Amino acid sequence: MADRPKKPTLADEIVMVGVQPHPFRDLYHWLLKANWSHVIGLITVLFLGVNVLYAFAYLALGGIANSTGTFADAFFFSVQTMGTIGYGAMYPQSLAANVLVTSEAVVGLLVTALATGLVFQRFSQPRAYVVFSSRLVISEVDGVPTLMGRLGNDRNDLIVDAEMHLDLVRTAKTKEGHLLYRSAELKLVRNRAASLSRTWSVMHVITPDSPLYGLTPEQAITEELAATLSVSGVDEVTHQTVHAHERYDTDYIVFGARLVDTLTPLPTGTLQLDLSKFDDIEPTAPTASFPFSWKPKP
Repeated sequence: MADRPKKPTLADEIVMVGVQPHPFRDLYHWLLKANWSHVIGLITVLFLGVNVLYAFAYLALGGIANSTGTFADAFFFSVQTMGTIGYGAMYPQSLAANVLVTSEAVVGLLVTALATGLVFQRFSQPRAYVVFSSRLVISEVDGVPTLMGRLGNDRNDLIVDAEMHLDLVRTAKTKEGHLLYRSAELKLVRNRAASLSRTWSVMHVITPDSPLYGLTPEQAITEELAATLSVSGVDEVTHQTVHAHERYDTDYIVFGARLVDTLTPLPTGTLQLDLSKFDDIEPTAPTASFPFSWKPKP
C-alpha cells in the first residue's frame, strides 16, 4: 500500500456556480458529517454565547444577590443557572431577575436537548469502514478482458447481505455536437455476497454487449472514463444498513494489469490473508486480443 495514489474528490474537480445559499437548511446534516472537533467546538461556542447574552441581560436588570455588579459575576451566575448547578452564593432577588432566570432555564433545556440529541445521533449512526482497492484493473481472465476491483470490510465483524454496484460514466458527443455525460451500470459476475469480510473481488466481463467492449486506454482518456464502485449491506452488530462508495477517474483505471493475490495456501493446509497486498497490482502479458500491458512508474 506504500504507493497508494491519492484520488481527487469530486469537489476538487468541479467548480459549482449559481448555487443558492441555504446556510441553515442543511445544518443538521452538516453537523452529522462534520469532524468531532468542529461539532464540539460549535456546541461550546453556542453554550458560551448564550451565557454571554444572559450575562449582559443580568447586568442591565440587576437583582442578583451577593453580586459585585461585574460582568464576571453575571456570566458565572448565568453558567450556574443554565447548568442547574445552583451554588447558592448568588441568587435572583427581584421579579425581573427571576423572570430572566426562568427564561434561561427554558433556553438551557433546549440547548441541552439539542446537544444531547446531536451527540447521541452521531454515536448511534452506523458508519461503514469499507476499504476499496486504489485502482481498477483490466486484463484477460480465461481469455476474456475483465474489469476487476477489490473491496473489504475494515472491521472484524461482517456486513451481511452485501450488494455491490459498479457504475460507469463517460463523455460522448451527439450528432449535433453537444457534449453529454453518459452513464451505465456494469454487470458484475457476482453482485451479492452473503457476508462481506476482509476482501472481495468484483469482476465485470467485457463481452460485446459491455459498454467497455473495444475500449482502448487512449479512448478512456479522450472520453474521460470514470467509474464508481459502491456497496451496501447490514452490519451484523448494529443490524443497521451501511453503505460506502469509491470513485475511480481515468488515471485509476489501469489496462494490462491484475490484482495481486492476497490469499496464499500454507504448508499446514490453511490460508494466509495478506492485507498488505490489498492495493498491489502487477502487469500482465499482452496478447493478440488484448495488446496492453501496464508499466509501473519507476
